[in-house]
Amino acid sequence: MLKDLTIVEFADETASNSPAPGGGSIAALNASMAASLLAMVAGLTIGKKKYMDVSDRMEEIQAELLKYKDEFVNGIDKDANSFNGVMDAMKLPKETEEEKAKRSEKIQEGYRNAIEVPLGLGTKVTELYDFARELAEKGNSNAITDVAVALLNIEAAVHGAFLNVIINLNSLKDQDYRHELEDKMAATRKIVEKNHAEIMKVVDEKLA
Repeated sequence: MLKDLTIVEFADETASNSPAPGGGSIAALNASMAASLLAMVAGLTIGKKKYMDVSDRMEEIQAELLKYKDEFVNGIDKDANSFNGVMDAMKLPKETEEEKAKRSEKIQEGYRNAIEVPLGLGTKVTELYDFARELAEKGNSNAITDVAVALLNIEAAVHGAFLNVIINLNSLKDQDYRHELEDKMAATRKIVEKNHAEIMKVVDEKLA
């Protein structure tokens, strides 16, 4: 599995001529790194004399973020495998009209899965913003730049995941579903823009 590779092995595999891991898996990696950095900031706050009044809350935050981290790490392989349905469907026979219809149906099912995996990642990772905001405001100020880097990784995860949605949209025959996806991505991008700006403002104030 990709998630079990060393960093060097993962980078080498990404750099190879194999299509996976590709941008979608890297988006999942970005998401996992965002959760990991935020968990680290919480950990660096727990038990510190200056932050004893928020220490218990930081333990709760850390525990939640570690769950997100694990989910996003698993997403690396989930994305790499998400296009398998399309590839398998392409190999189905197409001699008769019935076979052609079944093949076309399976291809559409495959594209839906290939779309829904990165779409789910891109929307799920925005749930980290609430934690990032709280950590920026109440967490260990010595780790404030780590919150900032986490924000950059969230942003990269969303945009990277959605690019993998967009590239498959033209293969969808269901135009209503396509428009639904486009609306969902547009709404998520607004969430990213708003939260990134607001939390980075807190970061900048702490750095000033």
